[in-house]
Amino acid sequence: MKDIIFDDFQNSVDDSLLRHRSILDIMSKYTESTARVNRAITKAVTNCGCIKINADKQNLLNDNMSMDELNNCLQSHISGKLCDNCREIIEKEMGNNLFYLTSLCNALGVNLYDILLNEYDKINTLGKFTMR
Repeated sequence: MKDIIFDDFQNSVDDSLLRHRSILDIMSKYTESTARVNRAITKAVTNCGCIKINADKQNLLNDNMSMDELNNCLQSHISGKLCDNCREIIEKEMGNNLFYLTSLCNALGVNLYDILLNEYDKINTLGKFTMR
């Protein structure tokens, strides 16, 4: 069932992409959409203030830490919770980003669901050892 939803989405993106069929257009629109996601998150901090970013050096206690200990000491640097308005804007921008990522997949003849499955398998196989 899930593969049908992904394939239907990928086909719908292909059908709806009219002006930006060139790989160069798709790459530039994808990059632009990524910047818009970043900008929306920045605005949630600087304009709305619903979230805050309190960043400093990631403090690793020692080199002999287990993966669980390492996971517990690393922080996202985000405090607070997105308000409904900021969440809506960020989700819209992420949707546009997903649209152009899917367009890129279409232009290159790559299946989005296969990418998701491959990444999922890698995460499940390697777990925390993917080290991202």
